[in-house]
Amino acid sequence: MGSLKTRPLERNIALTKLGLGAGTKIVAHSIMNIFRGEVDRTEADRGFYRKQATILADELGRLKGSVMKAGQMLSLFGQYFLPEEAVEVLADLQDDTPPVDWRVVGPALEKSIGRKRLAELEVDPVPIAAASLGQAHYAVRKTDGQPLVVKIQYPGVSDSIDSDISTLSRLLAMTRLVPKELNLAPSFAEVRDMLRREVDYVAEARYTEDFRQRLAHDPRFVVPQVLPEYSSDRVLTMTYEAGVAVRDLAVQGLSQTRRNRLGAAFFELFATEFFDWGLLQTDPNFGNYRFRIGSRAGTDRIVLLDFGAMRHFERSFIRSYSQIVSGAVHRDHAEVLRGAVDIGLMQPQFPAPVLAAFAQMCELIVEPFAKADDPRVPAELHTRRGEYRWGASQLPMRVANVAARNALSTYFRVPPPEIVFLHRRLAGVFIMLATLDVELNARPALLAALGLPPE
Repeated sequence: MGSLKTRPLERNIALTKLGLGAGTKIVAHSIMNIFRGEVDRTEADRGFYRKQATILADELGRLKGSVMKAGQMLSLFGQYFLPEEAVEVLADLQDDTPPVDWRVVGPALEKSIGRKRLAELEVDPVPIAAASLGQAHYAVRKTDGQPLVVKIQYPGVSDSIDSDISTLSRLLAMTRLVPKELNLAPSFAEVRDMLRREVDYVAEARYTEDFRQRLAHDPRFVVPQVLPEYSSDRVLTMTYEAGVAVRDLAVQGLSQTRRNRLGAAFFELFATEFFDWGLLQTDPNFGNYRFRIGSRAGTDRIVLLDFGAMRHFERSFIRSYSQIVSGAVHRDHAEVLRGAVDIGLMQPQFPAPVLAAFAQMCELIVEPFAKADDPRVPAELHTRRGEYRWGASQLPMRVANVAARNALSTYFRVPPPEIVFLHRRLAGVFIMLATLDVELNARPALLAALGLPPE
């Protein structure tokens, strides 16, 4: 069990010491580079950035709270301006961090819901999950034995967001991991806004209930029920919903047909959330999904957890993004670029080769939705029935290679925040289907989501 630095001054001192140390090392590194050859300098830079980012990530993990979560989120934006080594390290900041001692979170729970309500529950002091902003404990309601999960926010987390973001911003400047000319204020504003949403347990309870009602008649999904009498702005208590992780042998050992069905449900949920509801859960962490294996084919279900990272999308944005996707699916560069310009991904004055390369990259991204006889899709990625082999595609890596080869990063700097969070979830969908090793033709589902007629 860990301790928790909750006082703003204590957290600022820890981060500032880290920044000063990094600054000193940067000076030494720069001097040493004078005496290195060009090749050695490149390798030294890579190692240096990786070491600096590792030091930063280690300290963020120890501090927990919003500053660690901010580091995770920064990696989303950072892929557009941070050194690759720094992005890799920050992206590895996971939420499976050591839990905080019950002597810290127990009193916080009692303060939040009251001694009388707490007495109605039997709470296991050993958490079943721990993350950067809080941890979850298994509990039982004494009157009827109802299994519950009590999600407790770490003390001081919500009060330290502004201070943590400000300090992290200064720290990045001191470590010189960010180009001087780049204005990170908009990115940090988005990170701050998302953090505030994630610590708003009242809103999370509302979204959880909203999704439970929306999906009440869809047997493929399970959403916990919130118990408001044991919840507050710092505590969220829900029914315990059993399930196992996607990498569990019980899931991986399912037949191809059953895994395909789960993959189809997972993709269709994303498509419904974004294109239909305009309300997207943007955190693709595998910990937010559990799989409940049924007794026979057709009865497996996906348990949806954690509705803290919700984002609304305007209809105008959805229309423009749909235009990009539709254009990419139908190999219509003009349509792709019209949508991209509308939402600020591209500018009309960009060089023609850059615009063409962007459209081609979009076509590659929608490769899983291509027709089975499309000659541009490697033949081995389609089954004899025309289903796409998600697990064998290595699509994210191939897209990254295309972007690098065409120097798209020179023009495609920090995109609109809607794109960052949308693609965060979309990448999670692709990775989930690959992890399930799904063989699925999702083209009909995508066309339906876009409001296009079936082929």
